[in-house]
Amino acid sequence: MKVILVDDEPLARDRLRALLAAEADVEIVAEAGDGHAALHACAAHDPDLVLLDISMPGIDGLEVARHLAAFEPRPAVVFCTAYDQHALSAFDAQAIDYLVKPVRAERLADALARVRTFTAGRAQDAGAHGNVRTHLCARLRGSLRLVPVDEVHYLQAEEKYVVVHHAHGQDLIEESLKSLEEEFGDRFVRIHRNCLVARHELVELRRDPQGRTFAILRHGDQPLEVSRRCLGPLRRTLGG
Repeated sequence: MKVILVDDEPLARDRLRALLAAEADVEIVAEAGDGHAALHACAAHDPDLVLLDISMPGIDGLEVARHLAAFEPRPAVVFCTAYDQHALSAFDAQAIDYLVKPVRAERLADALARVRTFTAGRAQDAGAHGNVRTHLCARLRGSLRLVPVDEVHYLQAEEKYVVVHHAHGQDLIEESLKSLEEEFGDRFVRIHRNCLVARHELVELRRDPQGRTFAILRHGDQPLEVSRRCLGPLRRTLGG
């Protein structure tokens, strides 16, 4: 079982490392002290289990877990935290177990047993993401880039990928446009069956001599075509 330890407190990672030393089938493949580093480590190592703190600088453990729910194969997540008030949110983020610090050896053993059951018949469906994320996660050949959602200009579907056009370029993500629309519906509006545009990027709608309508974006290099089906809702979004 490949394990990644994620905690911003080195002493907490030391304790988990010592407890896991008694487990013959456990290999600690990486450690991380924050959410960004955790996601990079998971993209590089494809762990079976992530032992994950919740309160961390930057991206917290709950958001890390929501990103991991979209990984294929999806690693098991066990939260290790000093507080018990996050338990409900933790299980909403599809955690396998929830351990309160200081982690006891017997509770960790119970959690590992649950993880072994999970990995033996690993779920293929990533399920719901839970609360809305603040970043999109682009993966390619073991590398990872986190794109802040508020820097995204528009999202365009291309075959099995979605191209994220953002303030610093483009990236591919392996998520469906429909699931992104459901999660970020208050931030993006559909202008075509294959395109979502950030509401704050929309400047105006223009018609060409052929009667086609195009959306003009604040930071767009070129106008984006609007389908007839999406034109009415889009006009309402722009206030007529």
